[in-house]
Amino acid sequence: MAPGIENCVQERMGPRMIRKATIGDVPAIQKLLDVFAKDEKLLSRSLSELYTHVRDIFVAVDNDTGTLVGCCSLHIMWDNLAEIRSLAVLSSHQKKGLGGKLVSACIEEAKCIGISRIFTLTYEKEFFRHMGFHVVDKSIFPQKIWADCLHCPKFPLCDEIALVLDLPIKK
Repeated sequence: MAPGIENCVQERMGPRMIRKATIGDVPAIQKLLDVFAKDEKLLSRSLSELYTHVRDIFVAVDNDTGTLVGCCSLHIMWDNLAEIRSLAVLSSHQKKGLGGKLVSACIEEAKCIGISRIFTLTYEKEFFRHMGFHVVDKSIFPQKIWADCLHCPKFPLCDEIALVLDLPIKK
């Protein structure tokens, strides 16, 4: 394990814990994402895709009940580029800073592994601006377009907003 990476994996925050997802979390992650996909707030993910990318995912778990209450993924696109995607928090746990903590966990992991730029495609522009991201034209991410967007039901009429965060490079 790289020095410092253990600090990127888990954080207790009051009655909830943020940690890396496990294989056992995948069905609950899919169920959570489907709640938001039905409202077209994010894309649905298949079980196959979630199992394949389980290492990308952070989850928030209620310490008292063991219930998964949130998730967020850091998906590496290229040597210096990663995407934050599939951010979802149960409505009963929203407005408590949990979404910000999940995104922060992804940002910290990106720093630990040497990623210098993170982007997201979202409808929640102000949330990500508050986290330090700024709006950009999504065409500056051809990796995303060719890897994922071509398969999206909204392509080419995507109405999501692209935002980016440039990270300081550690030497």
